[in-house]
Amino acid sequence: MKTVAVIDIGKTNAKVALVDLDRFEEVAVRRTGNAVVREAPYPHFDTARLWAFILDSLAELHRETPVDAISVTAHGATAVLVDAHGDLALPVLDYEHSGPDTVRPAYDRVRPPFSETGSAELPGGLNIGAQIYWQQQTFPDAFSRVASILTYAQYWTFLLTGVRTTELTSLGCHSDLWNPKAGRFSTLVDAQGWERLFAPVHQADDGLGGLTEAVAARTGLPKDTPVTCGIHDSNASLLPHLLARPAPFSVVSTGTWVVILSVGGADVVLDEHRDTLINVNALGDPVPSARFMGGRAFATLIGNDPVSATEADIEQVLARSAMLLPSVPQGSGPYPSMVARFTVDEAALSPGERFAVVSFHLALMTATSLGLIGAAGDIIVEGPFAANATYLRMLSAATGRAVRAGSQSATGTSLGAACLAARGRARVRDGAPVRETSAAFAAYARDWLGRVEAEAPQGSSV
Repeated sequence: MKTVAVIDIGKTNAKVALVDLDRFEEVAVRRTGNAVVREAPYPHFDTARLWAFILDSLAELHRETPVDAISVTAHGATAVLVDAHGDLALPVLDYEHSGPDTVRPAYDRVRPPFSETGSAELPGGLNIGAQIYWQQQTFPDAFSRVASILTYAQYWTFLLTGVRTTELTSLGCHSDLWNPKAGRFSTLVDAQGWERLFAPVHQADDGLGGLTEAVAARTGLPKDTPVTCGIHDSNASLLPHLLARPAPFSVVSTGTWVVILSVGGADVVLDEHRDTLINVNALGDPVPSARFMGGRAFATLIGNDPVSATEADIEQVLARSAMLLPSVPQGSGPYPSMVARFTVDEAALSPGERFAVVSFHLALMTATSLGLIGAAGDIIVEGPFAANATYLRMLSAATGRAVRAGSQSATGTSLGAACLAARGRARVRDGAPVRETSAAFAAYARDWLGRVEAEAPQGSSV
Protein backbone atom coordinates (compact mmCIF):
# COMPACT_ATOMS: atom_id res chain seq x y z
CA MET A 1 0.00 0.00 0.00
CA LYS A 2 1.43 3.35 -1.03
CA THR A 3 -1.34 5.98 -1.32
CA VAL A 4 -4.41 6.70 0.78
CA ALA A 5 -7.17 9.05 -0.33
CA VAL A 6 -8.39 10.92 2.76
CA ILE A 7 -11.84 12.48 2.70
CA ASP A 8 -11.66 15.30 5.24
CA ILE A 9 -14.92 17.10 6.05
CA GLY A 10 -14.32 20.17 8.21
CA LYS A 11 -16.92 22.60 9.48
CA THR A 12 -15.79 25.38 7.12
CA ASN A 13 -14.05 23.50 4.31
CA ALA A 14 -13.87 20.00 2.88
CA LYS A 15 -11.06 18.33 1.01
CA VAL A 16 -9.93 15.07 -0.50
CA ALA A 17 -6.18 14.62 -0.05
CA LEU A 18 -3.88 11.96 -1.44
CA VAL A 19 -1.34 10.89 1.21
CA ASP A 20 1.86 9.16 0.16
CA LEU A 21 2.63 6.70 2.97
CA ASP A 22 6.31 6.36 2.06
CA ARG A 23 6.84 10.12 2.31
CA PHE A 24 4.06 10.47 4.88
CA GLU A 25 2.80 13.71 3.39
CA GLU A 26 0.00 15.06 1.22
CA VAL A 27 0.93 14.94 -2.45
CA ALA A 28 -2.33 16.16 -4.01
CA VAL A 29 -5.44 17.92 -2.69
CA ARG A 30 -8.89 18.93 -3.91
CA ARG A 31 -10.82 21.48 -1.80
CA THR A 32 -14.26 23.03 -1.56
CA GLY A 33 -16.17 25.21 0.86
CA ASN A 34 -18.70 23.66 3.20
CA ALA A 35 -21.45 26.24 3.21
CA VAL A 36 -24.58 25.69 5.27
CA VAL A 37 -27.92 25.55 3.44
CA ARG A 38 -30.20 27.99 5.25
CA GLU A 39 -33.51 26.58 4.12
CA ALA A 40 -36.35 24.56 5.66
CA PRO A 41 -36.68 22.60 7.78
CA TYR A 42 -33.54 24.02 9.48
CA PRO A 43 -29.97 25.01 8.54
CA HIS A 44 -28.22 21.91 7.28
CA PHE A 45 -25.14 20.68 5.47
CA ASP A 46 -25.29 20.28 1.70
CA THR A 47 -24.44 16.59 1.73
CA ALA A 48 -25.48 16.06 -1.90
CA ARG A 49 -23.00 18.68 -3.11
CA LEU A 50 -20.27 17.31 -0.83
CA TRP A 51 -20.88 13.78 -2.11
CA ALA A 52 -20.56 14.91 -5.73
CA PHE A 53 -17.33 16.73 -4.82
CA ILE A 54 -15.97 13.59 -3.11
CA LEU A 55 -16.73 11.37 -6.09
CA ASP A 56 -15.26 13.84 -8.60
CA SER A 57 -12.14 14.28 -6.47
CA LEU A 58 -11.58 10.55 -6.03
CA ALA A 59 -11.91 10.03 -9.79
CA GLU A 60 -9.47 12.86 -10.59
CA LEU A 61 -6.89 11.82 -8.01
CA HIS A 62 -7.05 8.17 -9.03
CA ARG A 63 -6.45 9.09 -12.67
CA GLU A 64 -3.30 10.93 -11.62
CA THR A 65 -2.02 8.43 -9.01
CA PRO A 66 -3.61 5.07 -8.21
CA VAL A 67 -5.49 5.12 -4.90
CA ASP A 68 -4.75 2.08 -2.73
CA ALA A 69 -7.15 2.78 0.16
CA ILE A 70 -9.67 5.33 1.42
CA SER A 71 -10.00 6.85 4.87
CA VAL A 72 -12.45 9.44 6.17
CA THR A 73 -12.25 12.08 8.87
CA ALA A 74 -14.92 14.61 9.79
CA HIS A 75 -15.86 17.16 12.41
CA GLY A 76 -17.82 16.05 15.45
CA ALA A 77 -21.18 17.09 16.89
CA THR A 78 -23.03 15.64 13.92
CA ALA A 79 -25.33 12.67 13.55
CA VAL A 80 -26.96 11.49 10.35
CA LEU A 81 -30.44 9.97 10.39
CA VAL A 82 -31.06 7.59 7.50
CA ASP A 83 -34.07 5.51 6.55
CA ALA A 84 -34.26 1.86 5.56
CA HIS A 85 -33.29 2.71 1.96
CA GLY A 86 -30.20 4.66 3.02
CA ASP A 87 -31.70 8.05 2.23
CA LEU A 88 -31.73 10.93 4.70
CA ALA A 89 -34.75 10.80 6.98
CA LEU A 90 -33.98 14.41 7.93
CA PRO A 91 -31.31 16.83 6.67
CA VAL A 92 -27.96 16.79 8.48
CA LEU A 93 -28.29 19.52 11.11
CA ASP A 94 -25.78 22.35 11.31
CA TYR A 95 -24.74 22.04 14.95
CA GLU A 96 -24.60 25.83 15.37
CA HIS A 97 -28.37 26.06 14.85
CA SER A 98 -30.21 27.10 18.00
CA GLY A 99 -33.19 24.79 17.43
CA PRO A 100 -32.16 22.27 20.11
CA ASP A 101 -32.15 25.08 22.68
CA THR A 102 -35.92 25.36 22.32
CA VAL A 103 -36.34 22.01 24.11
CA ARG A 104 -33.40 22.51 26.46
CA PRO A 105 -35.36 22.35 29.75
CA ALA A 106 -36.89 19.00 28.78
CA TYR A 107 -33.57 17.69 27.46
CA ASP A 108 -31.74 18.75 30.61
CA ARG A 109 -34.05 16.52 32.60
CA VAL A 110 -32.92 13.43 30.68
CA ARG A 111 -29.27 14.15 29.78
CA PRO A 112 -26.65 12.29 31.83
CA PRO A 113 -24.34 14.12 34.25
CA PHE A 114 -20.87 15.29 33.26
CA SER A 115 -19.40 12.73 35.64
CA GLU A 116 -20.82 9.93 33.45
CA THR A 117 -20.11 11.19 29.94
CA GLY A 118 -17.41 13.85 30.22
CA SER A 119 -19.70 15.95 27.98
CA ALA A 120 -20.41 19.47 29.16
CA GLU A 121 -23.74 21.06 28.31
CA LEU A 122 -23.17 23.02 25.10
CA PRO A 123 -25.44 25.32 23.10
CA GLY A 124 -27.31 24.46 19.93
CA GLY A 125 -26.59 21.00 18.61
CA LEU A 126 -23.03 20.72 19.91
CA ASN A 127 -24.17 17.78 22.03
CA ILE A 128 -25.36 15.15 19.55
CA GLY A 129 -27.86 13.90 22.10
CA ALA A 130 -29.50 17.33 22.16
CA GLN A 131 -29.89 17.49 18.40
CA ILE A 132 -31.34 13.98 18.15
CA TYR A 133 -33.75 14.72 20.99
CA TRP A 134 -34.85 17.96 19.29
CA GLN A 135 -35.32 16.26 15.93
CA GLN A 136 -37.38 13.50 17.53
CA GLN A 137 -39.60 15.97 19.40
CA THR A 138 -39.97 18.48 16.55
CA PHE A 139 -40.26 16.18 13.52
CA PRO A 140 -41.88 13.00 14.88
CA ASP A 141 -43.18 11.74 11.51
CA ALA A 142 -39.78 12.03 9.85
CA PHE A 143 -38.04 10.58 12.90
CA SER A 144 -40.34 7.56 12.81
CA ARG A 145 -38.72 6.66 9.47
CA VAL A 146 -35.20 6.55 10.95
CA ALA A 147 -33.69 3.10 10.52
CA SER A 148 -30.10 3.97 11.47
CA ILE A 149 -28.24 6.74 13.25
CA LEU A 150 -24.71 7.18 11.91
CA THR A 151 -21.89 9.37 13.18
CA TYR A 152 -20.69 11.87 10.58
CA ALA A 153 -17.49 10.35 9.20
CA GLN A 154 -19.32 7.03 9.08
CA TYR A 155 -22.08 8.50 6.90
CA TRP A 156 -19.49 8.98 4.17
CA THR A 157 -18.07 5.48 4.63
CA PHE A 158 -21.64 4.19 4.39
CA LEU A 159 -22.07 5.94 1.04
CA LEU A 160 -18.76 4.48 -0.12
CA THR A 161 -19.32 0.90 1.07
CA GLY A 162 -22.98 0.42 1.92
CA VAL A 163 -21.98 -0.59 5.49
CA ARG A 164 -23.73 1.25 8.35
CA THR A 165 -21.53 1.99 11.36
CA THR A 166 -20.84 4.36 14.22
CA GLU A 167 -17.37 4.90 15.70
CA LEU A 168 -15.78 5.47 19.11
CA THR A 169 -14.03 8.82 18.63
CA SER A 170 -17.15 10.37 17.14
CA LEU A 171 -19.45 8.97 19.82
CA GLY A 172 -17.01 10.09 22.51
CA CYS A 173 -16.83 13.70 21.32
CA HIS A 174 -19.02 15.82 23.73
CA SER A 175 -22.03 13.88 22.49
CA ASP A 176 -23.85 12.97 25.76
CA LEU A 177 -24.18 9.54 24.13
CA TRP A 178 -21.12 7.69 25.44
CA ASN A 179 -19.71 6.66 28.80
CA PRO A 180 -15.94 6.82 28.11
CA LYS A 181 -14.87 5.10 31.34
CA ALA A 182 -17.23 2.17 30.88
CA GLY A 183 -16.80 2.05 27.09
CA ARG A 184 -20.51 1.85 26.30
CA PHE A 185 -23.53 3.97 25.42
CA SER A 186 -24.70 6.37 28.12
CA THR A 187 -27.87 6.04 30.15
CA LEU A 188 -29.47 8.66 27.85
CA VAL A 189 -29.38 6.28 24.89
CA ASP A 190 -31.01 3.49 26.87
CA ALA A 191 -33.65 5.73 28.44
CA GLN A 192 -34.68 7.20 25.09
CA GLY A 193 -34.79 3.82 23.35
CA TRP A 194 -32.20 4.91 20.78
CA GLU A 195 -29.72 2.07 21.06
CA ARG A 196 -31.62 -0.03 18.53
CA LEU A 197 -31.23 2.82 16.04
CA PHE A 198 -27.49 3.32 16.36
CA ALA A 199 -25.49 1.43 13.77
CA PRO A 200 -22.92 -1.03 15.18
CA VAL A 201 -19.96 0.58 16.98
CA HIS A 202 -16.51 0.13 15.43
CA GLN A 203 -13.00 1.35 16.02
CA ALA A 204 -11.69 3.94 13.60
CA ASP A 205 -9.28 1.63 11.79
CA ASP A 206 -11.71 -1.25 11.31
CA GLY A 207 -11.96 -2.26 7.67
CA LEU A 208 -15.42 -2.06 6.15
CA GLY A 209 -14.62 -3.85 2.90
CA GLY A 210 -14.62 -2.41 -0.60
CA LEU A 211 -16.68 0.05 -2.62
CA THR A 212 -20.22 -0.29 -3.87
CA GLU A 213 -20.65 -1.06 -7.55
CA ALA A 214 -21.98 2.45 -8.15
CA VAL A 215 -19.03 4.19 -6.46
CA ALA A 216 -16.49 2.00 -8.26
CA ALA A 217 -18.11 2.75 -11.60
CA ARG A 218 -18.34 6.50 -10.88
CA THR A 219 -14.75 6.93 -9.70
CA GLY A 220 -12.87 4.30 -11.67
CA LEU A 221 -11.42 2.84 -8.46
CA PRO A 222 -11.31 -0.95 -8.10
CA LYS A 223 -14.32 -2.32 -6.26
CA ASP A 224 -12.05 -4.01 -3.71
CA THR A 225 -10.37 -0.73 -2.66
CA PRO A 226 -10.28 -1.00 1.16
CA VAL A 227 -12.18 1.60 3.18
CA THR A 228 -11.57 2.14 6.89
CA CYS A 229 -14.34 3.09 9.30
CA GLY A 230 -13.18 6.71 9.80
CA ILE A 231 -12.35 9.08 12.65
CA HIS A 232 -13.26 12.36 14.35
CA ASP A 233 -10.94 15.08 13.02
CA SER A 234 -9.20 16.14 16.23
CA ASN A 235 -8.50 12.52 17.06
CA ALA A 236 -7.02 12.13 13.59
CA SER A 237 -4.49 14.83 14.50
CA LEU A 238 -3.72 12.97 17.72
CA LEU A 239 -3.33 9.48 16.25
CA PRO A 240 0.21 9.64 14.78
CA HIS A 241 1.47 10.98 18.09
CA LEU A 242 -0.27 8.20 20.03
CA LEU A 243 1.42 5.65 17.79
CA ALA A 244 4.88 7.18 17.64
CA ARG A 245 5.51 9.45 20.66
CA PRO A 246 6.07 8.62 24.36
CA ALA A 247 3.83 10.32 26.94
CA PRO A 248 3.41 12.85 28.41
CA PHE A 249 2.57 15.30 25.63
CA SER A 250 -0.35 17.32 24.39
CA VAL A 251 -1.64 18.02 20.89
CA VAL A 252 -3.27 21.31 19.92
CA SER A 253 -5.36 20.63 16.81
CA THR A 254 -6.23 23.91 15.09
CA GLY A 255 -8.93 24.66 12.57
CA THR A 256 -12.31 26.29 13.02
CA TRP A 257 -12.04 24.85 16.52
CA VAL A 258 -8.86 24.65 18.57
CA VAL A 259 -9.03 21.29 20.32
CA ILE A 260 -6.45 20.52 22.98
CA LEU A 261 -5.83 16.89 23.97
CA SER A 262 -3.66 15.79 26.89
CA VAL A 263 -1.91 12.41 26.96
CA GLY A 264 -0.21 11.23 30.15
CA GLY A 265 -0.76 14.51 32.01
CA ALA A 266 -1.82 15.19 35.59
CA ASP A 267 -5.06 13.77 36.94
CA VAL A 268 -7.26 16.83 37.39
CA VAL A 269 -10.95 17.47 37.96
CA LEU A 270 -12.36 18.95 34.76
CA ASP A 271 -14.60 22.01 34.89
CA GLU A 272 -17.59 21.41 32.64
CA HIS A 273 -18.37 25.14 32.60
CA ARG A 274 -15.06 26.05 30.95
CA ASP A 275 -15.28 23.91 27.79
CA THR A 276 -13.28 21.00 29.12
CA LEU A 277 -14.41 17.50 28.30
CA ILE A 278 -13.39 13.89 27.79
CA ASN A 279 -12.70 12.72 24.26
CA VAL A 280 -12.17 9.09 23.31
CA ASN A 281 -9.08 8.41 21.21
CA ALA A 282 -8.71 5.96 18.33
CA LEU A 283 -7.51 3.26 20.70
CA GLY A 284 -10.69 3.62 22.77
CA ASP A 285 -9.08 5.42 25.73
CA PRO A 286 -10.45 8.55 27.48
CA VAL A 287 -8.46 11.74 26.78
CA PRO A 288 -8.86 14.93 28.88
CA SER A 289 -9.54 17.74 26.40
CA ALA A 290 -10.48 21.38 26.03
CA ARG A 291 -11.64 23.53 23.13
CA PHE A 292 -12.44 26.99 21.91
CA MET A 293 -13.29 28.50 18.52
CA GLY A 294 -9.81 29.80 17.79
CA GLY A 295 -9.87 29.45 14.02
CA ARG A 296 -13.23 31.20 13.84
CA ALA A 297 -11.83 33.98 16.07
CA PHE A 298 -8.74 34.42 13.87
CA ALA A 299 -10.84 34.61 10.69
CA THR A 300 -13.24 37.10 12.28
CA LEU A 301 -10.52 39.37 13.64
CA ILE A 302 -7.82 39.06 10.95
CA GLY A 303 -9.58 37.93 7.77
CA ASN A 304 -8.30 35.75 4.98
CA ASP A 305 -5.27 37.82 3.96
CA PRO A 306 -3.26 38.30 7.16
CA VAL A 307 -0.22 40.53 7.51
CA SER A 308 2.19 38.72 9.84
CA ALA A 309 3.81 40.54 12.72
CA THR A 310 7.38 41.78 12.43
CA GLU A 311 9.72 41.83 15.40
CA ALA A 312 9.09 45.57 15.65
CA ASP A 313 5.32 44.95 15.75
CA ILE A 314 5.79 42.42 18.55
CA GLU A 315 8.00 44.77 20.55
CA GLN A 316 5.39 47.52 20.25
CA VAL A 317 2.59 45.25 21.42
CA LEU A 318 4.63 44.00 24.37
CA ALA A 319 5.74 47.50 25.36
CA ARG A 320 2.17 48.89 25.27
CA SER A 321 0.57 45.78 26.79
CA ALA A 322 -1.85 45.87 23.87
CA MET A 323 -4.23 42.99 24.51
CA LEU A 324 -7.41 41.31 23.41
CA LEU A 325 -9.31 39.88 26.36
CA PRO A 326 -11.76 36.95 25.97
CA SER A 327 -13.88 35.75 24.30
CA VAL A 328 -14.30 35.68 20.52
CA PRO A 329 -16.80 34.28 19.85
CA GLN A 330 -18.52 34.49 23.20
CA GLY A 331 -19.92 31.29 24.67
CA SER A 332 -17.09 28.82 24.12
CA GLY A 333 -13.67 28.19 25.59
CA PRO A 334 -12.26 28.72 29.07
CA TYR A 335 -13.94 32.12 29.53
CA PRO A 336 -17.37 31.62 27.96
CA SER A 337 -19.18 34.39 29.86
CA MET A 338 -16.68 37.19 29.18
CA VAL A 339 -17.29 39.89 26.58
CA ALA A 340 -14.23 40.49 24.40
CA ARG A 341 -12.47 43.83 24.41
CA PHE A 342 -9.19 45.36 23.32
CA THR A 343 -7.20 47.15 26.00
CA VAL A 344 -6.02 49.76 23.48
CA ASP A 345 -7.66 51.64 20.63
CA GLU A 346 -8.28 48.85 18.15
CA ALA A 347 -8.29 51.25 15.19
CA ALA A 348 -4.80 52.50 16.08
CA LEU A 349 -3.20 49.07 15.68
CA SER A 350 -1.25 48.49 12.50
CA PRO A 351 -2.06 45.27 10.61
CA GLY A 352 1.10 43.63 11.98
CA GLU A 353 0.37 44.76 15.53
CA ARG A 354 -3.19 43.49 15.25
CA PHE A 355 -1.83 40.13 14.08
CA ALA A 356 0.43 39.99 17.14
CA VAL A 357 -2.35 40.94 19.56
CA VAL A 358 -4.74 38.33 18.16
CA SER A 359 -2.02 35.64 18.02
CA PHE A 360 -1.07 36.35 21.64
CA HIS A 361 -4.74 36.14 22.64
CA LEU A 362 -5.13 32.75 20.96
CA ALA A 363 -1.92 31.47 22.55
CA LEU A 364 -3.05 32.54 26.01
CA MET A 365 -6.47 30.97 25.52
CA THR A 366 -4.63 27.77 24.55
CA ALA A 367 -2.31 27.98 27.55
CA THR A 368 -5.27 28.42 29.90
CA SER A 369 -6.99 25.39 28.41
CA LEU A 370 -3.83 23.29 28.71
CA GLY A 371 -3.70 24.11 32.41
CA LEU A 372 -7.33 23.19 32.92
CA ILE A 373 -6.77 19.64 31.61
CA GLY A 374 -3.48 18.97 33.44
CA ALA A 375 -1.37 18.81 30.28
CA ALA A 376 2.33 18.02 30.66
CA GLY A 377 5.36 17.54 28.43
CA ASP A 378 5.90 18.94 24.96
CA ILE A 379 3.08 20.77 23.19
CA ILE A 380 2.59 19.88 19.52
CA VAL A 381 0.57 22.31 17.43
CA GLU A 382 -1.14 20.86 14.36
CA GLY A 383 -2.89 22.69 11.56
CA PRO A 384 -2.78 26.36 10.48
CA PHE A 385 -1.54 27.75 13.82
CA ALA A 386 1.62 25.62 13.45
CA ALA A 387 2.81 28.19 10.89
CA ASN A 388 2.23 31.15 13.23
CA ALA A 389 5.56 31.78 14.98
CA THR A 390 4.07 34.62 17.06
CA TYR A 391 1.46 32.25 18.48
CA LEU A 392 4.06 29.52 19.16
CA ARG A 393 6.39 31.90 21.01
CA MET A 394 3.68 33.21 23.34
CA LEU A 395 2.36 29.71 23.96
CA SER A 396 5.83 28.62 25.07
CA ALA A 397 6.28 31.70 27.27
CA ALA A 398 2.89 31.26 28.93
CA THR A 399 3.33 27.53 29.66
CA GLY A 400 7.09 27.41 30.27
CA ARG A 401 7.28 24.33 28.04
CA ALA A 402 8.65 23.41 24.64
CA VAL A 403 6.23 23.98 21.76
CA ARG A 404 6.69 22.09 18.51
CA ALA A 405 5.11 22.84 15.14
CA GLY A 406 3.61 19.70 13.64
CA SER A 407 1.76 19.38 10.35
CA GLN A 408 0.70 22.69 8.79
CA SER A 409 -1.81 21.12 6.37
CA ALA A 410 -5.15 22.82 6.01
CA THR A 411 -6.72 20.96 8.90
CA GLY A 412 -3.85 18.94 10.37
CA THR A 413 -5.90 15.74 10.14
CA SER A 414 -5.20 14.01 6.82
CA LEU A 415 -1.98 12.30 7.88
CA GLY A 416 -3.61 10.93 11.00
CA ALA A 417 -6.57 9.63 9.05
CA ALA A 418 -4.18 7.96 6.60
CA CYS A 419 -2.72 6.02 9.56
CA LEU A 420 -6.01 4.17 9.84
CA ALA A 421 -5.11 2.29 6.68
CA ALA A 422 -1.55 1.55 7.82
CA ARG A 423 -0.83 2.09 11.52
CA GLY A 424 2.74 0.88 11.18
CA ARG A 425 3.55 3.71 8.77
CA ALA A 426 2.73 6.48 11.26
CA ARG A 427 5.40 9.13 11.67
CA VAL A 428 5.62 12.46 13.41
CA ARG A 429 7.68 15.32 12.05
CA ASP A 430 8.25 18.17 14.43
CA GLY A 431 9.94 21.44 13.91
CA ALA A 432 12.67 22.49 16.31
CA PRO A 433 11.25 23.19 19.77
CA VAL A 434 10.22 26.77 20.45
CA ARG A 435 11.37 27.84 23.92
CA GLU A 436 10.51 31.48 24.47
CA THR A 437 12.49 32.79 27.44
CA SER A 438 11.94 36.52 26.95
CA ALA A 439 10.96 38.20 30.22
CA ALA A 440 8.70 40.57 28.24
CA PHE A 441 6.67 37.67 26.83
CA ALA A 442 6.28 36.08 30.27
CA ALA A 443 5.28 39.39 31.85
CA TYR A 444 2.66 39.98 29.13
CA ALA A 445 1.21 36.51 29.77
CA ARG A 446 0.96 37.17 33.54
CA ASP A 447 -0.61 40.58 32.92
CA TRP A 448 -3.18 39.13 30.49
CA LEU A 449 -4.21 36.44 32.95
CA GLY A 450 -4.42 38.93 35.81
CA ARG A 451 -6.70 41.23 33.82
CA VAL A 452 -8.90 38.32 32.77
CA GLU A 453 -9.31 37.13 36.34
CA ALA A 454 -10.05 40.66 37.52
CA GLU A 455 -12.73 41.21 34.86
CA ALA A 456 -14.41 37.80 35.02
CA PRO A 457 -18.11 38.11 35.89
CA GLN A 458 -18.93 37.59 39.55
CA GLY A 459 -20.02 34.03 40.23
CA SER A 460 -18.32 32.64 37.12
CA SER A 461 -16.04 29.62 37.34
CA VAL A 462 -13.01 31.62 36.15
